[in-house]
Amino acid sequence: MQKIDLNGKTILVTGCPGFIGANLVIRLLKDMSSGTVVSLDNMNDYYDPALKEYRLSLVEKAAEASPVKHVFVKGSIGDKALVDQLFADYKFDIVVNLAAQAGVRYSIDHPDVYIESNIIGFYNLLEACRHNPVEHLVYASSSSVYGGNKKVPFSTDDKVDNPVSLYAATKKSDELLAHAYSKLYNIPSTGLRFFTVYGPAGRPDMFYYSATQKLVAGKAIQIFNYGDMRRDFTYIDDIVEGIVRVMQGAPEKKNGEDGLPIPPYAVYNIGGGQPENLLDYISTLQEELVRAGVLPADYDFEGHRELVGMQAGDVPVTYADSEALERDYGFTPKIGIREGLRAFAEWYAEYYR
Repeated sequence: MQKIDLNGKTILVTGCPGFIGANLVIRLLKDMSSGTVVSLDNMNDYYDPALKEYRLSLVEKAAEASPVKHVFVKGSIGDKALVDQLFADYKFDIVVNLAAQAGVRYSIDHPDVYIESNIIGFYNLLEACRHNPVEHLVYASSSSVYGGNKKVPFSTDDKVDNPVSLYAATKKSDELLAHAYSKLYNIPSTGLRFFTVYGPAGRPDMFYYSATQKLVAGKAIQIFNYGDMRRDFTYIDDIVEGIVRVMQGAPEKKNGEDGLPIPPYAVYNIGGGQPENLLDYISTLQEELVRAGVLPADYDFEGHRELVGMQAGDVPVTYADSEALERDYGFTPKIGIREGLRAFAEWYAEYYR
């Protein structure tokens, strides 16, 4: 592994001020003593843009207190001319691609957005890295690539050729494209398969957030597969810690016996490693919403639950084997759902007050 000191580097983070991107950039602005961080996002309205504006304000506040220069560019990774211009202007050392059209269910009705962002956008970044060599390309993949995999925990050694959603298929495609570019052009790249990320100022389409909004509005929440689901929920700070560690260790460039590059390519899971039963997760969320004063203590939770069947494109269990991440980077996610949902509930009470 090639060690990289982030200080003094010029880093591109796409998908900031998205949920993970904003938290990553804030962390970099706090940790680094010098350098430049460029954030790129198209600020689309997949969910309330006010939330992205809020996160951007937090990023800008962190930038004011940081010795690191921060630049926000509004634009899409699907815009090849813009991507090429940014690479020419900034000569990035490290690229972290977190920009993507997210969501399994949304992909059923809006497939074209996924091709534009997740395939064409990622291709544009790979081409830019090819013509403007970088020390490390880190990119978001997803636990959804495991599809209906029956073997748990999910390992990066498992076969992932049977996606059950277009979203999953685009993420698997990204891994394949990255491998090809790593082999052909010796680009060190690391893919990160994230497992159900949650936390304060997260994505409103994620279950914990949308359920909170429905309960506050007095509506019933739908619990899929009659509650018989387990998820490897991963708190945002654990995800960011994993990304920062991976950024600092790029796959090493080596040549094989044929004199050609062995692809400097790696893929890791980042997951809590502790699959939680969905009903337990919901009960914890409800307790924390009451504790934070978001909902009254006498709220009728049973009357606001509706057990329904499985949703198309969804899977009953996600569970990460994160041993490789611990072996190579000395990190395992540690934050449990009680602590994580408490932080979310307290943030929610503050933000919507």
